[in-house]
Amino acid sequence: MKRRNFLVSSLLGTVGLNLSSCHSKDSGNSLVVEQDSMKVPEYKSTPLAAGKSVSGSNDKIILSLIGAGGWGSNLALEMSSLNANTEFKYVCDVDDTRGGRVIDELGKIQGYNPERIRDMRRIFDDRDVDAVIIATPTHWHTLASLRAMQAGKDVYLEKCITHNVHEGQQLAHAAAKYDRILQCGLQNRSAAYNGQAAEYVKSGKLGKILNVSVIGFLNGPVPLNEKPEESAPDYIDWDMWLGPAAMAPYSISRNKSWHYYWEYSAGMCMEDGIHQMDLMRYVMGNPGVPRSVSTVGGRFSVDDRREIPDVLNVVYDFRDYTINFQAGEFCRYMIKTSPEIRYSDQFPDWTTNSSKVIIQGTEAMMILGRMGGGWQIYGNEGEMIEQIPGRFPLQDNLRNYLDCIRSRNVPNANIVQGHLSSSMLHYANLSLRLGNHRLEIDPETEFIKNNPEANRIATGHYREGFQLPEIV
Repeated sequence: MKRRNFLVSSLLGTVGLNLSSCHSKDSGNSLVVEQDSMKVPEYKSTPLAAGKSVSGSNDKIILSLIGAGGWGSNLALEMSSLNANTEFKYVCDVDDTRGGRVIDELGKIQGYNPERIRDMRRIFDDRDVDAVIIATPTHWHTLASLRAMQAGKDVYLEKCITHNVHEGQQLAHAAAKYDRILQCGLQNRSAAYNGQAAEYVKSGKLGKILNVSVIGFLNGPVPLNEKPEESAPDYIDWDMWLGPAAMAPYSISRNKSWHYYWEYSAGMCMEDGIHQMDLMRYVMGNPGVPRSVSTVGGRFSVDDRREIPDVLNVVYDFRDYTINFQAGEFCRYMIKTSPEIRYSDQFPDWTTNSSKVIIQGTEAMMILGRMGGGWQIYGNEGEMIEQIPGRFPLQDNLRNYLDCIRSRNVPNANIVQGHLSSSMLHYANLSLRLGNHRLEIDPETEFIKNNPEANRIATGHYREGFQLPEIV
């Protein structure tokens, strides 16, 4: 099947979608979806709801992996280790050098090797497949997830969940419309210690909360030795790797370091920092979109051709309190919570911990660790009032996904919250890319009120043959 028929052939054959309904305008070699500034996103009127179970608790779940890089392979192996009556039928990647290890390891676990394929459409067309893990580069997340849900598959979708604001709105609407389970790879929501932190915040023991800091530093600086453009090797389908992104020549840098390109990513710091951002939103009671967003930053530590910043400071206005997001890739002394702490009841050294949330109230302060590390409360005199340890919750999130496939309950890290957490980062990126412009946002429509160019970018651009359907 040719590339440009990716949506037309497969979607029409499965769900009867007429792509003539797409509301888009030609923009060179891309299509830009128009957004109605007065329209409330459809997902708000089609909320996720627990559905009726369509399978027994002991029925085998047939899975497939789409995107067999290091983390995607790890997700498949972790899921198989849960002893939850699952099998993987396919491992899909457009790059033939990926997936060999996970295929061999899955073969040992389940008694037969999954079939290696390049084209994800074979998975969508196979009625035996119940659910998928999508761990592609970010620019492919929404199209792959939409296609999977329209084909009747449940989805585990890795972060960053979406590539722009509009994509999240469409995914949330599609999950409700097609009664699909869409669990996001935001595993903090499946950690018991974070639920306890949310209850503590709700209790009012911190006093009135006025400021929240989200910290997301990566080890750096990281110079990019950009490789020259060349012909794509035979082992990769470069056209399909690009997918909805603009046509571009192959280079190893573009292929392997895609986090450093806006075309494929929300940015290296954002792709990682979404975990802390989502954790903060969860513990703070899941606030919606902020009233305004202001970002300053740029490439300060390594001045090269990368568009992605290595220093970011973002301020979000939530009327009653502010949220500050600090991120960067320049300081070696800031480190993530170590495995020794993540898998024990120890607490990090918060001073140099690079992946934390700080919630400041008038009476006390909470410091909270992402994906392990627990939380501690400090009072006005600096005394430690209370503490709860916490462990890495990846398997808890994967198990919740499988449980929800069987029960049809709304998953812990559902797509509505995944969309709203991703949007926090997308608005910040828009502010930065438009010259540190302060963006004012309508909370109902999620539309940027004071910058038409920001709304144009917020709806994305898609190469011909890979357009995002306006009607999902």
